[in-house]
Amino acid sequence: MLTLLLMAAQADTSAAPAIEQAIAAMTIEEKAAQLGNAAPALPRADLPAYDYWSEGLHGLARNGVATVFPQAIGLAATWDVDLLRRVGDVVSTEARAKFNALPRGADRPRFAGLHLWSPNINIFRDPRWGRGQETYGEDPYLAGRLGVAFVQGVQGPDAAHPKAIATPKHFAVHSGPEAGRNAFDVDVSPRDMAETYTPAFRRALTEGGALSTMCAYNAIHGVPACASASLLNEQARARWKFGGMIVSDCDAVGYIESFHNYRLDVPSAAAAALRAGTDLDCGPSYDALPEAVRRGLVTESEIDTALRRVLGSRAALGIAFGRQGRWDRIRPAQVDSRPHRDLALEAAEKSLVLLTNKDRLPLRPGLRLAVVGANADALDVLEANYHGTAAAPVTPLQGIRERFGTANVRYAQGGILAEGIAVPVPETALSADGRPGLRGEYFRGRTPQGRPVLTRQDRVIDFDWDRAPPAPGLTDRDYAVRWRGRLTPPGPGTYRLRIEVPRCFDCDGHDPVRLWIDGAPVIADAGRDDGVEAAVTFADTRPHDLRVELDHVSADGGIGLRWIAPAPAQLAEAVAAANDADVVIAFVGLSPALEGEALRLDVPGFVGGDRTKIELPEPQRALLTALATTGKPLVVVQMSGAAIADPWTKAQAAAAVAAWYPGQAGGTAIARLLAGDINPSGRLPVTFYAATRDMPAYIDYSMKNRTYRFFTGTPLYPFGHGLSYTRFGYAAAGPAAVSVAAGSGLDVAIRVTNSGPRAGEAVVQAYLAPTAPQAQGRTVPVLQRQLVGFRRVALAPGEHRIVRLAIEPRALSSVARDGTRTIVPGAYRLFIGGGQPGDADGLWTTVTITGTAVVQPE
Repeated sequence: MLTLLLMAAQADTSAAPAIEQAIAAMTIEEKAAQLGNAAPALPRADLPAYDYWSEGLHGLARNGVATVFPQAIGLAATWDVDLLRRVGDVVSTEARAKFNALPRGADRPRFAGLHLWSPNINIFRDPRWGRGQETYGEDPYLAGRLGVAFVQGVQGPDAAHPKAIATPKHFAVHSGPEAGRNAFDVDVSPRDMAETYTPAFRRALTEGGALSTMCAYNAIHGVPACASASLLNEQARARWKFGGMIVSDCDAVGYIESFHNYRLDVPSAAAAALRAGTDLDCGPSYDALPEAVRRGLVTESEIDTALRRVLGSRAALGIAFGRQGRWDRIRPAQVDSRPHRDLALEAAEKSLVLLTNKDRLPLRPGLRLAVVGANADALDVLEANYHGTAAAPVTPLQGIRERFGTANVRYAQGGILAEGIAVPVPETALSADGRPGLRGEYFRGRTPQGRPVLTRQDRVIDFDWDRAPPAPGLTDRDYAVRWRGRLTPPGPGTYRLRIEVPRCFDCDGHDPVRLWIDGAPVIADAGRDDGVEAAVTFADTRPHDLRVELDHVSADGGIGLRWIAPAPAQLAEAVAAANDADVVIAFVGLSPALEGEALRLDVPGFVGGDRTKIELPEPQRALLTALATTGKPLVVVQMSGAAIADPWTKAQAAAAVAAWYPGQAGGTAIARLLAGDINPSGRLPVTFYAATRDMPAYIDYSMKNRTYRFFTGTPLYPFGHGLSYTRFGYAAAGPAAVSVAAGSGLDVAIRVTNSGPRAGEAVVQAYLAPTAPQAQGRTVPVLQRQLVGFRRVALAPGEHRIVRLAIEPRALSSVARDGTRTIVPGAYRLFIGGGQPGDADGLWTTVTITGTAVVQPE
C-alpha cells in the first residue's frame, strides 16, 4: 500500500490507487517533469499545472494583498508560542483563500500554491548574516518551540488534511555568508551540529509534524546538503522517522555540479540529490533524470518513490486526483480581514523590545515631537523581505501623527541609512497644488494616456503593488501612473535621484520608468535592469517642476522615488526640527536594501546582503550626534532585522527601542508604545554585542564564543533582555534544591508579582548552567548556560501568579565532542526570572541529577 507523505496520516490511503495509476501511466520524462517545482499539467492524471514554490515567512508572500506580520525575528521577540501558532494559521488561511478564488482545475503559477516554504529555523549564529532576520534567533530551544507552533498553525489540526504544508528550512547548518552561499563548505564539529544546528529541525519535524523540509545550498564536510544521504535519508528519515517531502533550495541541485564541483554534469548531480533523499527540485535540474536513468546513475523505481511523496502531498491537501478538501470553504474575503489585521497589530506590539529607559517613556500628553530619520517613513522597513503586499501599511511617522496629533509632530528625514544607499524622497520635499505630496494620475492601459481612472494626492512615491492593483478601478495588470508636482531641495548641491521598481527576477522585461525635472528628461529607462539613477545639481532651494511616469507592462510590482541628498542640508533640517520640539524620536537602523538575500551591494559596512560591521552606520551616528547637540531628550527606535552595536545610544539616549521590521501595523504599534497605551513586553531573541571585534570570524561556524550560550564577553544587551513600564518581582514557589533522576522531566515553579503601577506581561525564562563551566580545551565551545523553558504571563497591578514550567528531559542533557547526547549526573544551577542572571531579577535553584541516561541522537 502506498505510504503517503504524511507521517500522521499513513492510514489515509484513499488516494493511493489514483497516485499509483498516474505514476504507472507516465513516461519517464513526465515523471521527471513532475519532480520540478513548476510541474506542468498532466490532464490524463487529473493534474493541472502546479508550482510548489510559495512563501509564507511572516504572512502569505508574493501573491498580492495579504496580512503582513512582523518579520520572523520580530515574531521571535514576542516569545509567544500561541501567537506564532495563530500567525501560522492566518498565513495558511490566506493561502487557501487565494487558492479557492480560482477554479479547482486551474493552473497554479509560482506563489499561488499551498506548499509554503517557511519557516526559516536556521540558527542566527552571527548578526552579520543578512538573512538572519528570517529566523527565530540564536537559541535552538526558542527557535524550535516557535518553529513548532508556526508549523502547526500553518498545517492545521488535522495532519491527514492539512490546510497548507509547512517547509522548515534550510536543512542544515546554513547562516551565511551570502556572497558564497552557493558553494560554501561548512566545517562543523559533531558537537556543534547536534547541540546547535539541528535541534530546531528535529523538533519541527518530529514534534511539529512538518510535512516538508528544504535542504540547504551549502555543503557540509565537502558534501552538498541536497546530496547528503547521511543528512537526509539517515538523519531525517531513518533516525527522526520523517515521512514527508524534501525539496531543494532553488537551483541547489544544479549547484551540486556548477558551484560545488561535486559531480561532473547535471545528470550526475540530479542522481546524487535524488538518491540522497531530495524529492522535489526547485529548478530545472531534474529534467536530466531520464538521462541519469539511461546511464545507470539512478533507477526509475527511485524516481517513483520520490514522486509518491510529491504527489501524495497534493492529494493530502485535497487539490489533486479528484479529492475534496475540508478547507474549500475559505473565501477571499478572509484575506487581510479585520481579525487578521488585529493580529498583525498584536504581533507588532508584542515584538517591541524596550532596550533602555531613563524614565522618559512613556511620553506625557501634549509634548511637541520631532520625528527624524530615514526609517521613520519608509515602506520597506515595515514589510522586510519575503513579504506580501500590505493593503494599508502604517509607517512610524503616520502612526505618531495619528496618536499624538499632526499639529504636535514635526518631521525631518535627516539623512541616509548608509553611504551610497538611496532613501525615499520625503514628503517635506514634495508638493502639488499647495499641498504636500504629488498629484498621481492612474490610467488603464500600458501608457499614461487619455482620461485617468483616478486622480489623488500621493504623499510620497513609495509603493508595493506586487500582484496587486495600484488603485480602485484598476487590476494588477496593464496600468500606468503619472505623478506631477514640485521638488524642493533642502539645500544646494548635487542630488542622486533614483527610481526603483521592485523587479521580478525572472521577468521577460521590466516596467519602464521616466523622470523629468523642469521639463528636461533626467531618467528614461525603457525597462532595463540598470539606468534608473541620475545626478542633478541644484544651485539653491527653489522648487522645481517634477514629473514621474511608470508603465506597468511586466510582473514587476511597485515603485519608489529615492534620493541621496547632501548631508549638511538634511542634518540642518533635522536639527531645526529638534530645536522646535520637546522630545526627539530618531528612527535609525538598517533596511532590506542593506541586509537580505544575495543583494547586489558593496558599500562601506555591507557586502552581498551581509554586514562587515555591526555598528550603526556612520551617517546615522552623525545624525544622532547632531541631534544630541540640541539638548533635547532623545528617544532612539532601531528598525532592523539584526542586532546593532550602538553603545552611544545606550549611554546617551533617554530611551531606546528595538522595533525590528514590524509589519503593516508597525507604525501604530510604535506610537502606542511611546504613548504608554501598551506596555512593552518583547524580549531579545539574539545577543546585542558591543562591537564587531567581540565576534569570531564570520566564516567560522564553530560556536566558540558565539551567542549567549558560549559568549564569554560582556554584551551590550543580552539575549532575553527587555524592559517594562512596570516592575515584576520573583519569589520562591518551591524548594531551593531539587533532585531528578536522569531521563525524567523537571517541574519547577516561581511566584511572579506585578509590583508596579501598570498592567503588563512578564516573560519568565529558565536557564540551566553547570555548577562550573566545563573546560574542554581552548578550541572547544564552553557552555555558559542554556534556555530550557519560558512562558508569558499577563498580570494586573498588584496581581501575582504561580508560573509553572515543565522542563523536558532532553533539555537536561549534555552533548559530547562526538555529538552524542547524554544526561550526566551531577549538580546544576537553574535560574528562573525575567531574563538571564545578571540582567534581570530571579531566583537560583540547585538541581541534582542522579544516574545517567542516553538521549536519542539528533
